[in-house]
Amino acid sequence: MTTIILVLQFVLAIILTITVLLQKSSSIGLGAYSGSNESLFGAKGPAGFLAKFTFVIGFLFLVNTLALGYFYNQSKKSSLAENIKVVKPIKKAPTVPALPTTTTKSNAAPKAPTTK
Repeated sequence: MTTIILVLQFVLAIILTITVLLQKSSSIGLGAYSGSNESLFGAKGPAGFLAKFTFVIGFLFLVNTLALGYFYNQSKKSSLAENIKVVKPIKKAPTVPALPTTTTKSNAAPKAPTTK
């Protein structure tokens, strides 16, 4: 079911894009190429028809988007976060005991020679 709705979503997106681009605007857009539509749609030209058609396709696109989200959530009952396995914490490696702080004669610095 979600596959059919997803394909319909792409088709509606393409139709909606083409419909918006065909509408007349202040910079004309691609509406300049639809000059023969004026005699087909009446004296106002395609403006009224394309506005209504855009509204209908936009509404269908919105309803289809909501249906796609609903059916997708119904088919996916579990989330990815629920499938993550809990990893036990890694045990810390045993620490090396510290060296003794007492100094022995072999570790002591040599004394400076004294002259009398």
